[in-house]
This record gives sequence, C-alpha cells and structure tokens, in this order.
Amino acid sequence: MMEKNYDFRKRHFAVHKAGRRNPERLAQANEVLIDASWKIGCDRDAPEIVRRATVDLQDYFAQSMGLSLKLVHAPGSRVLFIRLVEQLPDGDFAFQVSADAICFELAQARHAFTAVVHAEDIMSLEGAPVLPLGRTARRKMLESRSVHSGSGIDDFPDEELVAMIHAGYDCVVIFSQGFDMTRVGPRDFNDIIARAKNFGIGVFFLNYMSAYVHPDDPEADKIIDSLFGEFFRRYPDAEGIALCGESLEFPSKDPHTTGRRHRDSYNDGVLDPRPSPGWYPCYDYPAYLAKIRDAVHAANPKATIQFSTYNWGYQPNELRREFLKNFPRDIYLSTIYDIFASKTLEGLQTPIMDYTLSVVEPSYFFTSECENASLYDIPIAANVNTAGISWSFGTVPYVPVPDHILKRNLHLRQAKQKWNVCRHYCTHHYGYWNCLASDLGKWSTWDNYEPDYDELLLKIAIRDYGKAVAGNALKAWKFWDEAMNYYIASNEDQYGPWRVGPSYPFIFQPDITRTMQSKEIKFPTTPGAHFGHSIIKTLYHPFENANQSPGFLRHPAEIRSLEKMLLLWNQGLAEAGK
Repeated sequence: MMEKNYDFRKRHFAVHKAGRRNPERLAQANEVLIDASWKIGCDRDAPEIVRRATVDLQDYFAQSMGLSLKLVHAPGSRVLFIRLVEQLPDGDFAFQVSADAICFELAQARHAFTAVVHAEDIMSLEGAPVLPLGRTARRKMLESRSVHSGSGIDDFPDEELVAMIHAGYDCVVIFSQGFDMTRVGPRDFNDIIARAKNFGIGVFFLNYMSAYVHPDDPEADKIIDSLFGEFFRRYPDAEGIALCGESLEFPSKDPHTTGRRHRDSYNDGVLDPRPSPGWYPCYDYPAYLAKIRDAVHAANPKATIQFSTYNWGYQPNELRREFLKNFPRDIYLSTIYDIFASKTLEGLQTPIMDYTLSVVEPSYFFTSECENASLYDIPIAANVNTAGISWSFGTVPYVPVPDHILKRNLHLRQAKQKWNVCRHYCTHHYGYWNCLASDLGKWSTWDNYEPDYDELLLKIAIRDYGKAVAGNALKAWKFWDEAMNYYIASNEDQYGPWRVGPSYPFIFQPDITRTMQSKEIKFPTTPGAHFGHSIIKTLYHPFENANQSPGFLRHPAEIRSLEKMLLLWNQGLAEAGK
C-alpha cells in the first residue's frame, strides 16, 4: 500500500522506538540495570527544559524498554535524578552512576535534552536499560550543529523540535525573506525561538533579505539598520544570521564586477562577462559586511553572524586570501566542505560542482579558506553535509553510506583541532532524517570522547535490523559505500536526474520550432517548493566549466562509471534483502 503524503511524519516524530529491549541482555559487571523498582525525577522547581527532558526519558523507558517508572521530585535510593550543578569542569553534563542511585549532572539547563538523548542512545545500542558504573562526562566539540526542518520547509511544531534534538541537532535554520516571512509564507519567528529554547535548540536565519546599498552611501547605515538591526530588535533571542553572496548583492564599485544585481547584468541586451558582486570577492564587500555587523550587534551584541564565500570558491587562493585579510572582525567565515573538490575519471577532469556525499576528503577550497581564515583569527563555520543527505540524491531521506559519512566526520574533527571549525551546517536546503548518519554525527562530535567506530556500526545494525541480519546490513553498507565512489556529481546530473529521480523526463536536445524556442519542460512543483522548478534542468546537456573536461569527452566515461555504481548498488540491495 502506497504511503499517503506526509505520513512519513508519523515515523519521523516517533523518537522512542518500540521493541528496543533485548531480554537476553543482562547487566555486566561494570553496569547497572534499571528495572521497574527504579524511579526518575528532577526538582519540582527545575527549569522547564529540565522537566521536559525528565518526562522524555520517562517516556523512553516506557516506549522502548517496557518500563513504567514513577516520577519523583527528590533524589534517593534507586532514583535516576536530573539536576543542575554549580560546577562541572569536565563536561557539559555527566552521569554519576552507582548500584542504587544515578544522577545526571548538568552544567547548564540547556544541556538537559542532550544528556537525556545520550543516555537513551547508550541504552538503545545495548538493547537494555543499562548504564556504565562510575562517572561518564561529555562535552560538545562544536558550538552548534544546524539543520532545516525534517518535516517540511520551515515547519517547526514541537514534535519536529523533539525529533531534531533526538537526531543530534541543536540549531534550527529558517529561510528568512523578511520579518516573520519565510519561503512558504508567514511564520511567527519569536514563537519558534521560544519553543525551540524549551528543547535546548537555538534558531538561526538563512538570509534572503536585501539591503541594496553601497557602504559609502550616506543613507547606508539607516537602510541597513532598518533591515538587519530591526530584525534583531524584533527577535532578540535569535542565535544568529547566515549571509551568502548570491543572496546579499550590493552595488559594488569593484571594476572586476558588473556593479549590478545578477538579473541586471546586461548592456544593451548583451550579457556582461564580469560576475555580479554576489559572485566576486569585491574590495568593498568587507565594508558592506561591517555595516551589517554593526547594525546587528547594536541590537544584539551576542548574535552570531556568518558569511559564506562559496560563490567565489573558483577564484585563485591569493585573491580569496586578500579578501579575508580585510574581513570584518566578529563575523564567522562560512566555507563548504566538498564543492570544487578535484576529481579525475579515466584521465578526465570531473570536479565536484555542488554538494555531494561522494567525496570523503575536504576540497582545496575548504582547506585553503580555513588556512587563510586562521591566519587572521577569523572564526570558522562550515557547510558539511553530514546529515545523510546532500544534493547527491534529491528524493531520498538519507544515503546509507556510513563509511563516507564517518570519514567526513573524522576529517572535520581534524579541522576543529587544526583551524577551530566550530559550527556545522549539516545539510543545505534539504531537511534530515534520524538515521545512521545522525548516530555517526552525535558520536563523532564529543570533544572528550570517541567510540570504537566499527563496534558502533555493528551495534547500530543490530539495533535497527536485529542480530540475525546485522551482518547483511554491514555488507550492504560496504557495497553502497563502494558504489558511491563511482557517483557522478556534474551539474547536468545533480540538477536533473539525481534531483528528480525516476520521473526525470530526459529531454536530450531542444525541439526547434518556427519560433526558434527551446522546449525545455518546466518540471511541475508544489507552490511552496523552494525555488520552484528553477534549479531542475529537464533539458539534458553538458553544463561546461573552465576546470572541467568537455561534456562530449566526459559523458561516455561517466556512463561507464555509473554502470559500475549501479552494479555495486544492486549487490548491496541483494545483500540487504537476504
């Protein structure tokens, strides 16, 4: 029976899965087993987020472990108690576990759900309500891990916020086109911010607002403040805003650019070959960004501002370094992990043109931007695509390639240590699904702990598929990971068949009529679709690029690569079906 539209939300919101308990799994010598004689609680006057987290853990025991634990408001014998402590030097939270008492210690109330979810994860992976004896302390490695809604564009009911924090993400990203206005219509931003706080989640805005003015204009301060300053006066508890060149154009005086908006880049009907200012590191861009920073921080000095330089990632490193030399203080550089990564296929240049999970190591653009930013003590955020979906496949909730995802996470641990890449935007435009990528993301981003990842993957397979077929799941993942090495990340594929799936029409050439017009089909989309049909290209042809081999050379080799991918993918499917 075909699932009805949006029925996926029922599974998405069911964060506590039934049947996690393995009755054969008993407590080991270094563990305590929580049984029906235990209670769970927090102080009666604890902050709301602590009380919510306590009830969440109570529900987990009931739904996943088959235990009905009474709620109390004082510690005692055989009580799991959650409380704030004045000092916690070794982590954001800690589990203090003995044979007859458990205490979850929180450095701050906002860590309550992170602590509870971590305990739930431990027990689910063990298949039993067990926790290790002694002290277990955890500290987050990152300032934030952010995603868009997994239930719909800019859709944030409480159920979505609960799902998000259980998947390991602590920051919401909202498309902002204005005050209380998103890509899909009006939303009450302050309501989302207030409710997200109840789960320890911050709220970040991806900017689509335009203050089209040059920083030298006498009216610049007034115009910029009326938008960006006013935004943070209206939403004082917002965590921050993410800016990007293509959605933040301004009338630059840099002669290397058109000095005009992208849509106005024509002279007497002829396209100006120079980039518009949103696609070039203009010499006056830093001054423009400084004006935005000043407006934002005048309203909220604690607000985080990020600016993405990906629109000119194709430019020489020397030019990009000069831009960062003049980059305003107190703004995070945001860079991209995978775009522009070099790749060869049968001796041909087939670079990564957009977001994809098919590459493991970071691109030169990413590493060079990080190195340059470090030279000038610029804090660094990154678009990392670790949530399990990128632009590799536009119609699936996640891609089951754990080795690719894990290796990317481990490279990002190194990037944190080397350059302090401290904020992760885990998926761009798409949402997320609580999946093995979520598990890998949570377990690989503790500052003071790393698991045995092979053991972790085995436990995930047993938890999700059962011990009898866990080995088949591991083998299937290996086939799919190998298959992903043969994926083609060209623009014509990612903006067409990979994005759409089996319903892609494959029109290979324009249908020339008396009007001499192309017959490219406008792919049907719902009214709320982000960008509509504009980045779904139904007329299949090479999108040529200066650092890419010509399409007529690439396409035969790419077809051979995709045939290998398909063979391996089907082998994985066969293994998963056993």
